[in-house]
Amino acid sequence: MRGILIFLASTLAVIIGSSALLYEGEGEVITIGASTGPYSDMVNFALKPALEDQGYTVEIVEYTDYIQPNNALHNGDLDANLYQNKSFMSDFNEENGTDFTNLIQVPTAPMGLYSSEYESLEEIENGSEVALPLDPVNSSRGFHTLVDAGLIEIAEDANMLAVEESDIIQNNKNLEFVYQDSGQLPRSVDQIGLSLVPGNFALASGMDLADALQLENMNENFRNQVVINATDEDSKLAEDLIQAVKSDHFQDTIDSRFQGFDKPEGQ
Repeated sequence: MRGILIFLASTLAVIIGSSALLYEGEGEVITIGASTGPYSDMVNFALKPALEDQGYTVEIVEYTDYIQPNNALHNGDLDANLYQNKSFMSDFNEENGTDFTNLIQVPTAPMGLYSSEYESLEEIENGSEVALPLDPVNSSRGFHTLVDAGLIEIAEDANMLAVEESDIIQNNKNLEFVYQDSGQLPRSVDQIGLSLVPGNFALASGMDLADALQLENMNENFRNQVVINATDEDSKLAEDLIQAVKSDHFQDTIDSRFQGFDKPEGQ
């Protein structure tokens, strides 16, 4: 009987020891959500290896919309996500009662004005239709891009983070605005002829940022960021996510794989 007990105790010790070694080898498992395309690529190629160097095991979940990644973060299915800018996050918090906070900004693909009909801004005809994103944050970015292109002027007292069509005081080409879901905007380049396409949707559709008639001069409120629940703001993971974005591997990967992305100051 004593021999059986010794055997069972030894077996249990081996199982416990093996489990501990397995866990130590894996490191803490964290899950990061990102929109399909350049930002899931950024997590996979730039952020994940930098976090693995710190001992984490990283799982990536890709999303095709702008709502589910935040729902999953709020529900605890994600530890962080990367796909949204500060303005979008603030609006989402206010509308949905969530409490997200941004940790650090990341290089972001700028919105661009693309055309299948015109090769320059000067060629755009009077009264042309132009497609813009449907959501307020990205439509604001679209209007700012048209300002950068010299096609419209916006009133000085307008809310620059929530520009509306009524804020336009000068429409030099009498452009007509058509609002569409962001995912449809790459197709609108051909269907409508002029389209303001967010950079991630442009790249996911095989478009080249260099082909834009005008690229966005990005406001820091519109640059994407790593987002977590505010309750985790002072956690070790939050600190390590920031360090991963600042790492040489992350920055070198951006330079080699994400050319044309707008970088935050200091990166």
